[in-house]
Amino acid sequence: MTVQQVSSYALAVDSSTPLTLPARPEPLQLRASQTALIVVDMQNAYSTLGGYLDLAGFDVSSTGPVIEKIQVAIAAARKAGVQVIFFQNGWDADYVEAGGPGSPNWHKSNALKTMRKRPELQGTLLSKGGWDYALVDELQPLPGDIVMPKPRYSGFFNTPLDSILRARGIKNLVFTGIATNVCVESTLRDGFFLEYFGVVLADATHQAGPPAAQEAALFNIETFFGWVSSVDAFCTTFRPTQEA
Repeated sequence: MTVQQVSSYALAVDSSTPLTLPARPEPLQLRASQTALIVVDMQNAYSTLGGYLDLAGFDVSSTGPVIEKIQVAIAAARKAGVQVIFFQNGWDADYVEAGGPGSPNWHKSNALKTMRKRPELQGTLLSKGGWDYALVDELQPLPGDIVMPKPRYSGFFNTPLDSILRARGIKNLVFTGIATNVCVESTLRDGFFLEYFGVVLADATHQAGPPAAQEAALFNIETFFGWVSSVDAFCTTFRPTQEA
């Protein structure tokens, strides 16, 4: 497993200053130096017509505004010195990493099920190096960002995420991406049990399934596992002093 990072850019604000992010159920105090913006699985697979979710029967027609919101959040994070981390979900070309019939992932992954139903798609969905696996054109890493592959819903499973975060003194995770009710919530939940503070920017996430799935995921996060905020609140909180 490889993690890509290039040299960091100059910071526009004092990243050690404590800031208060408006959120539900209560505001949360963050420092830029202790915070990472997580961009979950913003791949063609999850947000583009012809990608895995679309082929599996999920509606991706409303992901455009979410991509725009994530662009805004990423720009604010980079300027403030908040570490940006991109996840890419998928497996090797032979799908060994996906697990065989002895793995629940083999039975529950809609990508794997779709390829079994439609053999002509075999090898195209969430396969590393393919179009489906690639990040969308609008959301591309820059120097200083981290790109991390992950083989399951949670970004903590079989990845160096925990070590990378702890080495940088990061304890606050701000989530954007797809899907709120699957990979976003799974990663936030695992982070909760590892003592990370998880915040979801609701308008920069999108669900797999009907809108009720988004509402349920946000309710569950806000009530039991973390906090819910917005891109505007995030950008205002981390805006450089001279722009405030």
